[in-house]
Amino acid sequence: MSIFSKIIAREIPADIVYEDDYVLAFRDINPQAPLHVLIIPKIEIATINDVTEAQEQLVGKLFTAAARIARQEGVAEDGYRVVMNCNEHGGQTVYHIHLHMLAGKPLGWPPYTEKLKEA
Repeated sequence: MSIFSKIIAREIPADIVYEDDYVLAFRDINPQAPLHVLIIPKIEIATINDVTEAQEQLVGKLFTAAARIARQEGVAEDGYRVVMNCNEHGGQTVYHIHLHMLAGKPLGWPPYTEKLKEA
């Protein structure tokens, strides 16, 4: 059981900003922007690679929840970023898919500062 499943089960507290029958969203405990919310499905899916065709609508609900949260938090007009990491090299540390919503300041691109090594 992932830490996120424990949050869904209310075994671990979280600052919840949105919830419906399919999605739970809460503030990240180590925010990387003034607004950093994690948006998760209420069923455990380890990685993007594990999403099935039957779960396509559920994954779409993560994005509609993100838009709703952006409006609720007052960042929809200025803009925000949503990111989903996959596996170790993609930066995934919790193996329960989730969107990171980042907002509240101008976000640069690329999002990393490390220069790419030449081949």
